[in-house]
Amino acid sequence: METSFIVTFIGDDRPGLVEQLSSVIGAAGGNWQESRLTQLGGKFAGLVLVSLPTEKADSLEAELKGLAASGLSVRVTPTGAHVALAEARRIKLSVLGPDRPGIVLEISRALARRHFNVVEMDSEVVSAPMSAEPMFEAMIEADIAPEARLEELSDALETIGNDMLLEIDLEEIISSPKG
Repeated sequence: METSFIVTFIGDDRPGLVEQLSSVIGAAGGNWQESRLTQLGGKFAGLVLVSLPTEKADSLEAELKGLAASGLSVRVTPTGAHVALAEARRIKLSVLGPDRPGIVLEISRALARRHFNVVEMDSEVVSAPMSAEPMFEAMIEADIAPEARLEELSDALETIGNDMLLEIDLEEIISSPKG
């Protein structure tokens, strides 16, 4: 029987960090299925979905936590039962505008209040080409709950965009979640 874990980690960015993590996972009989890894503020952080035979779960967890000696902070979380829908309604938002505090708060609040579930978000602050002004960019994907109203969200995002001088593009997409 197989079991799955989400492995979260953070450590000082250096060559060999991913190899070190994948070696431990492989030695324990684990299969690296999916991941999101990135460098932030001089650190390297990530999420990894790992599956492995149930009887090897305890040893994998112990070995991964043993990486603390090398400066890597690791947390291992068992996954719950996942029920995949055949097809889900999803939206994609792209956000661009002058950087300021509160952008993520306002947009995530608008989504949550209207029953949209954020499933993925990437954001960064970049320099504008001509002025070098700090610009906030984000790509957000969210699932649409059956009771959610796309028109209400669109109106709320338009208000946020006007108030915060943001360009917010909303696109409805159809996706098949991973099972």
